[in-house]
Amino acid sequence: MVATRQFGTYGVWRGAAALDEDFAARVEQLGYGALWVGGSPSGDLRLVEQLLDATERITLATGIVNIWKDDAADVARSFQRIEQRHPGRFVIGIGSGHREATAERRRPLASLSAYLDVFDAEGIDRDQRILAALGDRTLALAAERSLGAHPYLTTAEHTSRARGIFDATRPGALLAPEQKVVIHEDRDRARAIARRYLTRYFGLENYVGALVRNGVDEEDLADGGSDALIDLVASNPTVAAAVAGIDAHLDAGADHVAIQPLGDDPLGSLEQLADELALTR
Repeated sequence: MVATRQFGTYGVWRGAAALDEDFAARVEQLGYGALWVGGSPSGDLRLVEQLLDATERITLATGIVNIWKDDAADVARSFQRIEQRHPGRFVIGIGSGHREATAERRRPLASLSAYLDVFDAEGIDRDQRILAALGDRTLALAAERSLGAHPYLTTAEHTSRARGIFDATRPGALLAPEQKVVIHEDRDRARAIARRYLTRYFGLENYVGALVRNGVDEEDLADGGSDALIDLVASNPTVAAAVAGIDAHLDAGADHVAIQPLGDDPLGSLEQLADELALTR
């Protein structure tokens, strides 16, 4: 599959506020195939351009530009600027965000479709864009009208469900879930790091709903998340446990996994994973 070769099997997810050129260059050196710019980066895509300028081969993707924050035509022009400068190295990821954070969020599926209509008119091809997708209808839209889907904070069970939807809609679509990992010498500390990060996400309806629909018991979401849930969505504390969490998505049908390392030394964690995954050999 062309898309899989473009992204590789393993990528890195990092919030835009925590990204810089040195981080991007090191991720590329370690052998990861893609770097996902998370945290609703600005639609002017200046950060993406800077990171591409600082690297040579790695694919960049946004995870994701929020459709309620930036005009589709403006984002399309930003994309075309980058495509001219770095042809074939950037995929624009878009999504509809969260109801709790976006008062104007209405009819998200129709709004995503309308946003893609503008991309069509502006000449952004299907395989140059990807959608954040959790629900079945959004996953089907992602398969039909984009490169594929980039689900965030999901389980291998969700990945399996998404692969089934893709197989029924467009089997060649790219499925690229995100997986958090916490590598730490102490499991209790690793879980605490994950809980602190996940607190806000466990208060967002779309994430909670997707987890519950795909096998997570509602009781596991109480009080910051049960140990079992934390271990599932933020594989910890060893490199072997992290790889097992990543492999679970691949075994369930993912083409690519965007690894998000949590903790004080994300590059150190990525270095250990790169060695275990034989990325630099």
